Amino acid sequence: MLYISLSSPTPRSYLPKPFSLSTNKLRFHVFSKNQFSGGGNYTSPEEPVVTPEGLRRELMPKHVAVIMDGNRRWARSQRLTPQAGYLAGAAALKLVMDLCRKWGIQVLTVFAFSTDNLLRPKIEVDPLLGIFGSKIKDEIAYMERENIRLSIMGDVSKLPQSLREVITHAENTTKNNSRLNLVIAINYSGRYDIVQACQSICQKVKDGEVESEEINEFMIDNELCMKLMGLPDPDLLIRTSGEVRVSNFFLWQLAYTELYFTETLWPDFGEDELLRALHVFQQRPRRYGV
Repeated sequence: MLYISLSSPTPRSYLPKPFSLSTNKLRFHVFSKNQFSGGGNYTSPEEPVVTPEGLRRELMPKHVAVIMDGNRRWARSQRLTPQAGYLAGAAALKLVMDLCRKWGIQVLTVFAFSTDNLLRPKIEVDPLLGIFGSKIKDEIAYMERENIRLSIMGDVSKLPQSLREVITHAENTTKNNSRLNLVIAINYSGRYDIVQACQSICQKVKDGEVESEEINEFMIDNELCMKLMGLPDPDLLIRTSGEVRVSNFFLWQLAYTELYFTETLWPDFGEDELLRALHVFQQRPRRYGV
């Protein structure tokens, strides 16, 4: 049985310190603390939020996470190349991103590449990374125009230097945008996210910043990528293509997230599917416990 004391002593380093990429031990890439950590309304006054018919504004999720699955199966069904499937998936992402922006969803996180994906043969991975980089470059102007911030989460050290430069440029260019935060998880592992949080806390214990008795779930939570970026945990997780698992994505952060699975392949996921997922979400009573 897990026992959690609500009267645990307040740890001396309860709040996360600014994250630096110059650490000796490899940790996930997070850009910076962002504007969503304090709550509030970040909608541009020029374009008011539109609430789709049948949905309630006050019940809209603040953070939607998506496992974009089914690109290659879609391509096979269309007798197209895998690359064509990923291009179609990129188009679906842009549509969903635009809908989230219009409907007032503050954060959209998508699982683009897991650490396992990047272990696939180089002949398969390199073209996908090329598509990823070219699409980011192509959409920077759009994100600037539509007030969308791009953030990347994951271990970018394994990515090609040219792609890392594109990521840095895109993040810097869009860092002051506030209508929607698009978070792309690339070379991300939910297990490693927890491991690196534990390693960070162990180092703080070693340095005398924290007593071992002070360690609790809140301290661990604050050392995970999500909180280091100042983001709320997902309210809704959507997975496409009929797979019913989370595949090492946000293992800690999904503790109280509503899960929605659909048979639709990701390139076919559009407005009707997103509306259906949001309707299901709003019909579920949110409970924090059994």
